[in-house]
Amino acid sequence: MTTPTSLIGLPMEELKAALIAHGAADAATASMRASQLWNWIYVRGARDFAGMTNLAKDTRAALTDTATVARPEVVTEQISSDGTRKWLLRAGPGVEFETVYIPEPDRGTLCVSSQVGCTLNCRFCHTGTQNLVRNLTPGEIVGQVLIARDSLNDWPESGGKNAGENRRITNIVLMGMGEPLYNFDNVKTAMLIAASASGLAFSKRRITLSTAGVVPMIPRAGEEIGCSLAISLHAVRDDIRDELVPLNRKYKIAELMDACRAYPGLSNARRITFEYVMLKGKNDSLAEARELVKLLKGIPAKINLIPFNPWPGAPYECSDWDQIEKFAEVVNRAGYASPVRTPRGRDIMAACGQLKSESIKLRAKERMALEAAESA
Repeated sequence: MTTPTSLIGLPMEELKAALIAHGAADAATASMRASQLWNWIYVRGARDFAGMTNLAKDTRAALTDTATVARPEVVTEQISSDGTRKWLLRAGPGVEFETVYIPEPDRGTLCVSSQVGCTLNCRFCHTGTQNLVRNLTPGEIVGQVLIARDSLNDWPESGGKNAGENRRITNIVLMGMGEPLYNFDNVKTAMLIAASASGLAFSKRRITLSTAGVVPMIPRAGEEIGCSLAISLHAVRDDIRDELVPLNRKYKIAELMDACRAYPGLSNARRITFEYVMLKGKNDSLAEARELVKLLKGIPAKINLIPFNPWPGAPYECSDWDQIEKFAEVVNRAGYASPVRTPRGRDIMAACGQLKSESIKLRAKERMALEAAESA
């Protein structure tokens, strides 16, 4: 049985080529058909071809037989007492990943995964305890946005004539499972679709890519994606960051700061966000707060202080609240916005650093056997 081709996540030129290959268009009509399909997928949220009424019946029939616009499978949806939602999604046997929606009074943020598992092994992060299974495809990354809009009834046609101005999902952050810059090409393709004015229509300033510090790829993120940047920093000295973020052994703090200062488009209107998880007795002294201020000198920046979110077997404790407030005061006095992030979704393990699926790394042979069994 041939697996249908997913049309979600294909750039426009590849979508045109796919329509021709599937007999749904010829060279003369491919551009028009692709634009129609693009609108159905990303503006109207179509989940199948049957309802695409401005496509000819034979076109819909050709696509139904060989292609799909289905999203990844929703395994579970959990809703926290604070309104946070978490979806466990499955793209195939042994390929599961999580997506989180965080509602705020002035915005709604969707935290998107870029990989199943992670290679970085950051000591404070639950995802880091899960081996990398594989990179997510552009369709699987974009599919997370589609699923969230489905669940939240957040498509333009669902909320009346002003729906386009009152989106429930206003921001996308690549802060879920995985290191986005280790899946750069797929992340780039997905985020350019997310930012397309004729598609999902998110402002690039409302798309934030968070990296643990893959220094050589940071300029490309600014030049080729044009999104906002967040740095998962968490320490001001190399010896501590080497422990917390092992990638630091390859790209030291000074090198990371140089890349930040040179980030394309950096300005006071477009600051870099530095994420700093507060770990009791490890990185939360007032001396380190003062060193953080010195470290970021000259970089238009915002500092997010993140109370550590515990998980089973975690090797650290969250800093005491009064210490977090004293740390924030030092940073604020230096002129940096330093909000303390309110933990969200802790009761469903959806808070920062808590995401982890139960996927395990399967050898290619094992995955093929599972896929064959599912098809049968």
